[in-house]
Order: sequence, then structure tokens, then C-alpha cells
Amino acid sequence: MADLPPLGYNTFATPPTTPAPTMEKRPIQSPSSIASQLTSKLPIQMSPQSQSPLHSSVTPTPVPSSDGGSTTASQFSTPPGPPVFSTPLRPAAIPFRTTPTTPQNAPFSPVPSPPLYSNGSTEKPSKIPANVDEACLDTPYVLFSAHKVMKQRKLANTQCLGFGALVSPGGDVASATQIIQRDPHRCQNCGAYVNLYCEILLASGQWQCVICKKLNGSDGEYVASRREDLFHLTELCSPTVDYIQTGNRRPGYLPVIDSRISSPVFLVIDECLDEAHLQHLQGSLHAFVDSLSPKTRIGIITYGRTVSIYDFSEGLMAAADVLPGEKSPTLDSLHALIYGTGIYLSQVHASLPVVHSIFSSLRPYKYGFPEASRDRCLGVAVEVALAIIQGPSPEASHGVVKRPGGNCRILVCAGGPNTYGPGSVPHSFSHPNYPYVEKTAIKWMDNLGQKARNLDTVVDVLCAGTCPVRVPVLQPLAKCSGGVLILQDDFGEAFGVNLQRASTRAAGSHGVFEIRCSNDILVTNVIGPGEEAPLESRDVFKNDDFTCIQMLSVEESQCFSLSMESNGDIENDHVYFQFAIRYLNSFQAEYSRVITVRLPTVDSLSAYLQSVQQDVLAVLIAKRTLLRAQTFSDAVGMRSIIDERVRDIAAKFGTQSSNSKLYRFPKELFSLPEHLFHLRRGPLLGSIVGHEDERSVLRNLFLHASFDLSLRMLSPRCLMYREEGTFEELPAYDLAMQSDTAVVLDHGTDVFIWLGAELVAQEGKRASALAACRTLAEELTDQRFPSPRILSFKEGSSQARYFVSRLIPAHKDPPYEQEVRFPQLQSLNSEQRAKLKSSFIQFDDYSLIEWMRSMKLSSPEPS
Repeated sequence: MADLPPLGYNTFATPPTTPAPTMEKRPIQSPSSIASQLTSKLPIQMSPQSQSPLHSSVTPTPVPSSDGGSTTASQFSTPPGPPVFSTPLRPAAIPFRTTPTTPQNAPFSPVPSPPLYSNGSTEKPSKIPANVDEACLDTPYVLFSAHKVMKQRKLANTQCLGFGALVSPGGDVASATQIIQRDPHRCQNCGAYVNLYCEILLASGQWQCVICKKLNGSDGEYVASRREDLFHLTELCSPTVDYIQTGNRRPGYLPVIDSRISSPVFLVIDECLDEAHLQHLQGSLHAFVDSLSPKTRIGIITYGRTVSIYDFSEGLMAAADVLPGEKSPTLDSLHALIYGTGIYLSQVHASLPVVHSIFSSLRPYKYGFPEASRDRCLGVAVEVALAIIQGPSPEASHGVVKRPGGNCRILVCAGGPNTYGPGSVPHSFSHPNYPYVEKTAIKWMDNLGQKARNLDTVVDVLCAGTCPVRVPVLQPLAKCSGGVLILQDDFGEAFGVNLQRASTRAAGSHGVFEIRCSNDILVTNVIGPGEEAPLESRDVFKNDDFTCIQMLSVEESQCFSLSMESNGDIENDHVYFQFAIRYLNSFQAEYSRVITVRLPTVDSLSAYLQSVQQDVLAVLIAKRTLLRAQTFSDAVGMRSIIDERVRDIAAKFGTQSSNSKLYRFPKELFSLPEHLFHLRRGPLLGSIVGHEDERSVLRNLFLHASFDLSLRMLSPRCLMYREEGTFEELPAYDLAMQSDTAVVLDHGTDVFIWLGAELVAQEGKRASALAACRTLAEELTDQRFPSPRILSFKEGSSQARYFVSRLIPAHKDPPYEQEVRFPQLQSLNSEQRAKLKSSFIQFDDYSLIEWMRSMKLSSPEPS
């Protein structure tokens, strides 16, 4: 990286620069020698161990504006007695998801796991063997907004409803039998892969492509006397097939799938923290390193006004090489690091005592400047980490130069903005040239993120504390490398869990996502963690009319949102969709996942509406809408767009009441208005979140998030505590705030536990209910990334507003409407209902019913 001058100038006095014209070694003793060998330079004190939008848009045709877009850690305490999560004691008024998020299996798990969602196909293909269970045709990786496709182009392309799919390309392999270790058969005309829906000529072994209808050879592999003889071939029986080539085609890397090789993790730690934040961070770091596999290689860099790179070559004593932070490291400095005798990536089992000593040696910031005015050379610290990862670096055992092989992760633990050195911004927004300096810093961080991606390195930026971190500047670093930026309240439990989950995410690199559809279907928009693929990364075929996306990284928690339209009226009985994901996995093996889906076409509008998957459709609409809400003023405008969409759906697909001017919303889409109402008033578009940095992080996270996390961020899930540790699932209405019970509200990035006043007054029941709710919250969010914060509070407290603001104020509705949508009220006697009614504070927010009536609409009654 070329040397860059520092950007801008400081408007505050700065602490004296650490004299470091050349690299300086700072010795750090091991715990065994601390008592007798404390040094004055770096003393040891043991502490208690306790997105521009992130999307890629491919738009062959313009998208109309009406579319909405053209603690598991061992040191953390666990509540006693896990609760029994049962089905609701009484049916909820509106069907919600009735099971918690299923944890994902380990990569390449030999134990088959049942598929989660249907691919939408309602008919069994003629070539599927009779002994194959129909459930095997379901795939958890693709969710369509409807299980059928309208034949009429005019109805299919109705913008207020739309048609599309959510694709999660990086999910785990569902069954070990799906893995094929050979090259796939592909259509020589369009590049599509052979699949279970292809017609096969048994005598010649030729197969007909379902996308372009051309015949292709199979080199005799599909020659058979009868069709049943081919049913042992996975690609002809399963909708999802994984092809893996273990031959390593990348010179300089070690052989693949070696249990002795693990992906390195580089910690880049902010050393400008106050004492309270530092103590929390130290506890999280101690727990994090204890959770790592002994074979994991770890590196540690701290940054402030200088960059300290810790060297593990001294056995039980570590030393820190210090570089200045006002400019990018020179070639001579990097040469001394890379080709010297130091070891900056060491296996945990060899350096664990030293690592703990390093964490304990961190000291609070001592110069007295405000948090926002402290010099932090975050950009230079990441540059140095990338240079070490790029290598070569000698290993401790043999001293020979080897490329590490496998993808790397840089975890930045930041407590404030990058205000010193390359990619920095001035301390104060009142700087006369701040807009230009910020624009230059964003571009520099973007280039640094692209450099990280070229080195198969993902940079996750985990920010915590109360100091604004200037999200627009740090977001490109995480985005372009394929990582995420997370904001936390502090460096405590949730931060520590996110450290652990970020380091263990299985990641792929050099990913390409190909989308092929029948000629009747056109992909109009793609939202997700990718960008349009350059020509050199695309496979060349005679007919290359397919959508190709270059993925920034390949991870389980990612998701692409696809919008589709019909080219014309569809005459066939089925349309086909094929999604191919090609990438290098964490062991540098070439990996290809092929997912093929067939959907039936229908003429009946009623049949189509009945096949609509309302949860999926709501997430698709929300992502298209959030794509245009880049600022708070944009978000306010998007609320009007949502209102317009709901009115259009009712006008085009609903019915008008004979005795009034109200349109009744279509009964087949009864839960869609509730999802969209949560969207317009929740943290994504509403005023719940106060700071623009928080809104920006939530928005970018939502645009990339998987279906399960997206649905929870869009529409919260409400569970009421019952006796003996069971929970009843209810609509997310404020009518659930009953003083004699407890409620858990899962809103994706936040989980709230609300305790009623009568329950709090009974100490024994309060403790039991809180423990059960806490355990349920941990079970619901197990393996979720980022890990949500879990907050608990009692009725009437000031913090309870976080909970109340996320519930629909249904207490304003007439009693009949309340009972229809919240039938649990029928179990309350008149005294209890009167007490519940009197507990609410009146305010001006619409309820769901009032909102729809303000648009002259009548909401459908739940079926």
C-alpha cells in the first residue's frame, strides 16, 4: 500500500507522539515471571476473567417506483432449569412461526437434517424414483414469495405485490450423500447444470436442459436400459447438489482439508478506552481466546496513536513491535516484520498464557482527552494485519516460510472513530473541510476492504461504547471485505459472544452466484452482499443470458433478495429456476452448489393468492423498501410508499364492501398488513432508533440478513410466560402486557423480557419466570449472528419504553376487534380486563385497525 499523508488536521491538542521512527520491541513477561520482572515500559496487571447500501443491483429493465426499490461462552452464567417450549396453550389470532430458529449444523455434517422450507413445487417430477421421500425435494436455501406463478403477464407483474425469492447460498450441506466429488455435467449452450427435472435419452445418455431445451451429452454416464438404473445418481434425485473438487489449484497454499490447519484470527484492539470499557473488553477477550480451538492461529495488534504488533517468538514472553500510525507502513518496516524472526500468528495451545498476559497488560487511556478526540490509527493497524496475513511468515516449529492456506479473519474491537493516519476523519464535525475529508476517507477504506478480499480475509468491525464511530467511514471496510459492522452498548457479554461467533463462521471466498430462469422469467433486481460480476469471472457459453453476481464472501448468515418479472404470458405448465454458487471454501477446495426449483403455473388469481408465502413476501417488500431509505428523511418518505402499496393491494386483489366505501384487504394475505405496519413504525423505518449510525447499521444488516433474522427484525415474535415454564405464542400487541405474567419479545437484534408488576411483587415467581425467560431468549438466539442484546425490565420502568414501542397499540381498538385478533383476552374476567385497560397510557399512535381505516381499508379477519 503506497504511503498516504495524514488527512485533515486536528482541532484539539494531542498527546505526545510515542517516539517510534523505527520499530521498537516492548517486552511483555509471562505470568510466571510477572512478580519478579515487572518493567516500567509495559507493566502487567491481571484483571478478573469473567453501508452506501450493501447490495448489488442488476436491472435489465427499470423497476417502477411503486415497487419500493428501482452466551454460549462458558464464563457467562446460565439461568437454571431450561423452560419447556410447547405449542401455544390457546391458538393465536394470527398464525405466527411456531418453532424457534433451528441451529445450523456443522459444515459437512454426516447427520442428515430435515429441510426447513418448501421449494414451492407441488407436483412430483416424473423422473423422481418412487423410493425417494417427497420431503427430499424441499430445500432450505430458496424461498419463493409464492408457490405458483401466474400465467398472465399483467397480473404476474403487478408491482404492489411483486414476485421474487430469497436465496441463502452459504447454508450448510443438508446431507453428506449430496456431496459429489467430480465435475458436474453442464449445458454447453447456456451453462445450466443437469438436474432431477431433465429429460434423459436412455439409449444415448443425452439430457435435455430445462432452461434452454438443448440436448447435451453425458460421456455415456447416463446410458441405461431403464430409468430406475439412474436413480442412484444424486444430481438426478435431489434439488440441491454440492460438487467439491479437492484438488488445489492455487499455488503457494498448503493441501486442503488438513485438520492441523486452521484459519488465522487477527485481533485488532483499540487501546484508547476508559477504564470501565476496558475492563469489560478484557473479560470478553479472555473468554474469547479460551473458547478457540487449540490449533487456531491468533495474532494481536493494538492501536492508538501507534500500532503495536505482538511477537510470540520469545517462548513464554511476548514482545510488541511498534510502528507509527500517522502514515501507511513503509516497505522497509513491512519487510522487517514479514521476513524477520518474529512470529505474529501463533497457535493458541502454544501461546495461551502469553495471550492472557497481553490482554491483562492493556491500560486505560490516560491523557484526559474526550473519547471522540483521541487519536486512533485504525486504518494503519488493519494494513499491518493484512501485510502479515499476506506473508510469508515463518512458523515457530520449523522456521520455514509457508503460506497459511484457508481464509483469515480480522476482528476489529473499536471504541471510537478512525481519527489519525490514512483513512481518518477530523475529530470535530465543525472542521472546515470535513465533507471532503470524509469522502476521501471512505474511498480509502473501500480500497482497504477490497485489498482484504483479494487476500481471502474478512474484516469484521465490532464497535462498542458511547462514542460515535463514524459508521459511513468504517462501513466500507467491512462491506468490501465481506464482513459486517456491529454496534454494541458495551464490551460485555453480547460483545464477547459476537467475537466468538464471528471467528467461527465458516467462510468462502472468490464466490460467484449465477441465476438462470426459464425464458418466461426475467430477474430485475438483486439485493445482497455482492456486486455485478466482471466479465473475467463469468463462464462463457453460447447463450450467456443469465444473471451473475460476484459475492463479497460466502457465509451461512447471508441472503440474496431477487425480484422477478414475466417476459410475457406463460404457456407452459411449469417454470424452472436454477441457482448455482461457485466458490473456494475455507480449505481452498473448489465448491459448487446447484439448487434447481420447478414451480407450477396457474390461471386462477385465487389459486395464486392462496400460494403466496406472506412472511417471505413481507421480507422481500421490506428489503426493496429499505434499499431506498438511505437517510432518515428517506425513511419517512418510505412510510408513505408502504401506505400506497397496501392501498394498491386492496384495490387490485381485495373486494369493496357493498354497504360502505371501504375496501376489504384480501383474506389470502391477512398477515401482510401487520408485517408492513411493524415495518413502518419499527426500528427500520420508524423513530424508535435515535441515532443515524444505529439506523445505518440496522439497515445494512437487514439487507444482508437471512430470512429468519430478517423476519424477526421486521416483525417481532411475542411469547407469554405460563406456569411450569411453558410459553404461549401471541401476536405482538400491547394487550400482552398483563401484570401477572412475563413476556419475551424477540425483535432480531434485540430480545426484551418484560415482567409485570404483580409478578415482580412475588419474589419466588419472579425469579423463576425471569430464569425461564432468559433461557428461552438464549435458545431462540442460539447461533444467531450478530448475537442480540437481551434486556429485562419490569412494568412501569423507564426502560420499558423499548418494549412498549415495538408492540402494536391494540388497546385502542373496540373490544370485538381485540378479541378477534387477540383471543387470549377471552380467558380474562371483567375485573382483569378493566385493570388491563386502565394500565395503558393514551398516545396518538395508530393501532393496526386505525391505520387501515385511515386509508379507507378494512382488514381481513383471521381465518
